[in-house]
Amino acid sequence: MTIRNALASVPVRELAAALAWYEKLLGRPPDSQPMSEVAEWKFERGGWLQVYAAKERAGGGSVTLAVDDIDAQIATLRRVGIDPGRTLEGKARVVMINDPDGNSIAFAEARDPRLAA
Repeated sequence: MTIRNALASVPVRELAAALAWYEKLLGRPPDSQPMSEVAEWKFERGGWLQVYAAKERAGGGSVTLAVDDIDAQIATLRRVGIDPGRTLEGKARVVMINDPDGNSIAFAEARDPRLAA
């Protein structure tokens, strides 16, 4: 068996409300809605982010989104009204936020281009 891609998913209480927030966060509507309770965004280097309705699991998700420029991402967050908090420094520069349901979303810019390529 060969794994060809990965899908990160976050559970939310109500998909319609979450869709509005994630569209604002990601700057576009989902690329796919394969089921009435699921929305998905595809990224240019592969991988997908799936947001799905599951009240009993809402707020328990965590995802890291790799970005090329964390400073530009911070500016985008501020522009759409999301407080980016502080930047964590290490092998990557990271900003952590939470969606309205409490899921953890990290934006990370790798200092070493071999990380999360």
